[in-house]
Amino acid sequence: MTEMTTKTLNYAKDNKERMPWEHYLNEFKKLDPVEVSNRVKIPYNEETQNFTLNFLGTTYYIHYPDFQVTHEDDNMISHPLEDNIYAKILICRYLQRANPTSTSGNFLSYRDIPWGETYFTQFSGRCIMRLAYKYGYSIETFGKIMDSLGAERVSSGDIAYDLKLLDGLFIRFIIWAADDEFPPSAQILFSDNFPSSFTAEDLAYVGDICINTFGAVGKSLSK
Repeated sequence: MTEMTTKTLNYAKDNKERMPWEHYLNEFKKLDPVEVSNRVKIPYNEETQNFTLNFLGTTYYIHYPDFQVTHEDDNMISHPLEDNIYAKILICRYLQRANPTSTSGNFLSYRDIPWGETYFTQFSGRCIMRLAYKYGYSIETFGKIMDSLGAERVSSGDIAYDLKLLDGLFIRFIIWAADDEFPPSAQILFSDNFPSSFTAEDLAYVGDICINTFGAVGKSLSK
């Protein structure tokens, strides 16, 4: 049998997230798991009551109706769907609302996402600038992190990778390194099928989750 690990949330550490999480968990419990499986196109095992979902390179099992999460043993350093309350909320929303479509191979900026223009200032500070200043002075470190996550190197900026968030959904992270004249800069693009699965608000959480994951992987690689 494949080895799996599991972790539980400690609400005492972050009480402010308890009510939003409980809201989405209650909504999750109302779902018809077979309908979710057919709509989102992910397997559901009626015997074990588990959804199987690939998220940031790890295969997770999400138990219905309590949303207990386990993962297949792998070489990944970080498992955000077990550790991060925002990742749990994000996937809860995905299972409740998504109607995934295929990508044409093109990418959208955050401004191109419905309502993205409205929230762009917040997204830029929270995600794009954070990415730029965290790795724009050390793009070699960024490359090692992305390679460890199984991302695909692409030709753009000084360094760029396409990272699979979920099956069929890809995020392109582009960094222009700092030099003597200019500060670092970055861009985050989304495969053009993201709007069928996530809102602009969701994508701010996506950016946070990814960059937090990069940080956890980077710390481990530096040991």
